[in-house]
Parts: sequence; C-alpha cells; structure tokens
Amino acid sequence: MRVLKILLLAVVLLGAALLALWAGLLPVPPAWNPWAPLDVRAAPNLLTRFKLLRLRDDPALCDQVLKDAGLRVARQSDSPAATCPLTNTVRVQGGPVALSSSFLASCPLAVAFALFDRHALQPAAHAVYGQSVARVDHLGSFACRNMYHRQTGALSQHARANALDIAGFRLADGRAINVLKDWPGEGADAQFLRRVHEGACGLFSVVLGPDYNAAHRNHFHLDVGPWWVCR
Repeated sequence: MRVLKILLLAVVLLGAALLALWAGLLPVPPAWNPWAPLDVRAAPNLLTRFKLLRLRDDPALCDQVLKDAGLRVARQSDSPAATCPLTNTVRVQGGPVALSSSFLASCPLAVAFALFDRHALQPAAHAVYGQSVARVDHLGSFACRNMYHRQTGALSQHARANALDIAGFRLADGRAINVLKDWPGEGADAQFLRRVHEGACGLFSVVLGPDYNAAHRNHFHLDVGPWWVCR
C-alpha cells in the first residue's frame, strides 16, 4: 500500500509539473521545454524527437521552426485526393549545404535534414577531413510507390515525402565521397560515412545503410516515419 501511495504521488507531481510547463508557470530553458518550438540551432537532446513529432500535423509550427533552420524552402499545396496524398510538404531548394537537386519533403523531414546537416554531417566532416561538406548528392525523396516497389503491400515513406535517399557527398575542396564505393573500405572515407550514419540515427526515425540489405548498398535511407530503426 505504501508503494502504491508513493507511485500515485509521483504521478500527481509529474502531472502538476507538466501542467505548469504547459501554462508557462515553471521556467525552464526552451531546449528542455517540451512545448517550446524546436530550435534547429540548439544541440539535440532527449526532447528533439518529441518536438519533431509535433510538426507532423502543425504546418504553422513547422514553418516557424524552418524560419531559423537556414534552408531555402517553398511551401507546397496539399493534395489530399491524390493516390499518394501529400500534406504539410515543402520543396527544399538548398541552404548551408548545396544539393544535387531540390527535393520534395514533408515539413518534418525538411527540419530533420536541417538538424542532420548542422549536428551530424558537418561535425563528421570536420572531425575526419578538417573541412565542410559543400554538397549532398541524393537519389530523391517523393515517389508514389509501395515499399521495395512491390505490387501490393504497405506504402513506402517515400510515398508520403517522409524519406530521402542520400548517395554521397562533396567536400569543400571538391573531393567526392560515395556510399556505394567508399562504405566497404577502412580509410577516412569509410570512417566519415559511418560517423554520418551514426549521427543520422539520432535525428531520423529510420536510417538504413549498406549493411541493411542489397537494396540499400548505394545509399542511406533517412525517414521520419512512425517506426524507429537504425541499421
């Protein structure tokens, strides 16, 4: 009975604390306030995934976050009646890092990409090469299809513009790093790619690389879908 009372008290105190946070009565740094907007410039923490989840159904909040993300984006019209309906999407045109081409992204995917560039990709490049990544080479994002292009089955996260496939990177000095060619090695390029893969796992819901299966031998699949997988 005593243990039950302690548990009930803990639940009440936790609920009161969350209510105080929501009402703004308990001052905490924005990075640790679950109701404060995500700041892409701040170091990711335990609340980052939760704050990304909040952006899925809140375009206005997502646009607010993107203003400070450093990306150039264009808001896209919703297409709820399409075979692969899209809502809350933007076209990512570039930013601090150049792109091989623009790509269509759900707003949370665009924010996750900005986090990835700032807190995973560039730190990995500076740690291994002492310079920045100047361009990301990708294989695309939106594709209205089932997983693995099957005739039947679940829709791919690409069908919701929730996924981006990255094939390689180009450094500031022009050097190219390619997932297909450089992942199997043991040198600096392989080390860099493994750092990038590991960093992405802390920011995206699903990260699949060449070790996952043959279908991903030439790219990193990054998505913000409902499942958590790092392979």
